[in-house]
Amino acid sequence: MNPKKCLLAAGLMMSLLGGSIASAHVTVYPKETTQGTYEKFAVRVPTEKDVPTVKVEVRFPLDAVTVSRFEPKPGWTYEIKKDAENKITGVVWTASGEGLSPTEFGEFYMSGKVADNATAISWKAYQTYKDGSVVEWTGAEGADKPASVTKVNAKPAGAAADSHGHTAAAAAGAEPAAAAAAPSQTPLYLSVAALILGAASLAVSLLRRRG
Repeated sequence: MNPKKCLLAAGLMMSLLGGSIASAHVTVYPKETTQGTYEKFAVRVPTEKDVPTVKVEVRFPLDAVTVSRFEPKPGWTYEIKKDAENKITGVVWTASGEGLSPTEFGEFYMSGKVADNATAISWKAYQTYKDGSVVEWTGAEGADKPASVTKVNAKPAGAAADSHGHTAAAAAGAEPAAAAAAPSQTPLYLSVAALILGAASLAVSLLRRRG
């Protein structure tokens, strides 16, 4: 086989392999959000070993996000972790059945509020397998076992969040928008002008016939 083709094939295989490894990390979605909003987060957990995943723990950076709700998942129970001030600091999902087999992945849902001054949310996750081994997804970006990071975008200038976390424009800027949305009177004027021209044309036609 041509050496150049061999190198190209090898490079392609490495690229595909690298992509599959990167996608196998425990990842929290969405990958981007906005300051001050209420968000639904999905923790995606793939099993990378030949034994099932039976427990998943995620710890929350309290300076960046406040998680307060968890969606029940069939076949799993969850335990909420709190600190001395009764703040929720993390959650542990534990399989009540076989867990996630080597060919499976699962998603665990939770919701909470992004801090008003957050720039990123770093999610530290701990994945426990049936053989007792634990994989710690806590490293920096580019590490072998990185923590999943959600980028937090700045709140739009002049915007404010309501009690549900929805971003709304400032009241001062609402008036121009309302004015712009007002219906135009131009079609009415055009219709009146057309009616007048039609009547004038009819009158001229009748006068010519009488003459």
